[in-house]
Amino acid sequence: MIDKAIASLRPGASWILEGWEYSGLKWHDTVQTKPTESEVAAEVARLQADYDTKEYQRLRENKYPNIKAQLDMLWHAIDNGTLNKTSDFYTAIKAVKDAHPKE
Repeated sequence: MIDKAIASLRPGASWILEGWEYSGLKWHDTVQTKPTESEVAAEVARLQADYDTKEYQRLRENKYPNIKAQLDMLWHAIDNGTLNKTSDFYTAIKAVKDAHPKE
C-alpha cells in the first residue's frame, strides 16, 4: 500500500520502493520532493479507509444479473402481468440483497 500512497501523493514522480517499508524508498525525481514518512503513513491510512468503506460495494459487485438480463426479466414480468414478488426479476434481485444486506 506504500507504493499506492507515494503514487497518490506525488503523481508521475520517479522513485523505486525496495521492499515494503518507507526506508526502502529510493527517490529519483528532481522536480517533486520526496514525501515524508508521516505524509506516506497518513496517505496509507486514508487509502485504507477509502478501501474499507467500499467493502459493501465490492461484496455485491458482479452478484446482480447483468443489466441486459435484468431488463429481459423485467420485460417478461410486465408482459406476463406478473410484475410482483413472484417474478424472476424480483426474486433475482432480492436474492442478492438478502445475501449482502446493508449494515
